[in-house]
Amino acid sequence: MPNAVTVPVSLPHASLPNADWADAFAITTSNRDITPENAARKIMMSRPNWVVHLMRFRDLVVSPFGLKSGVNDGGNPNIIGIFPVVSRTDTSITLGLDDRHLDFRLVIEVEHITNDRTLIRTITLTKCYNLFGRAYLATIMPFHKVIVPAMLKAAYPL
Repeated sequence: MPNAVTVPVSLPHASLPNADWADAFAITTSNRDITPENAARKIMMSRPNWVVHLMRFRDLVVSPFGLKSGVNDGGNPNIIGIFPVVSRTDTSITLGLDDRHLDFRLVIEVEHITNDRTLIRTITLTKCYNLFGRAYLATIMPFHKVIVPAMLKAAYPL
């Protein structure tokens, strides 16, 4: 099972042109038939239990400050995991939430690199609007850098 690796991403990015922070991780698979939406669903549904518990704790801590906690998909095709779908193309799907503190996007791209290899790339973008947004981002960053690769790896084989 391959590990997810950090890959470069540059700003501005079309999915959140005013983003002031971004990172990206990638993993390869032999699944030539994977679509961005299938990859997104598999990644979001493959959260390890420790991530589920950590997200519940996060929701408890930030709810008094008015930070959104995501939504439950309830079978809605325009919600994947806890995030609404912002846009779809043949090669990517963008999930995200906008809040008064920060805007967030998760872009999942699928790139067929050879006849038997497909690259799945996740790009996280944020735009902070105030001190609380910057403090929140600084607080979650160490967790984010562990959670995203763990979710990619847990979803393997994509």
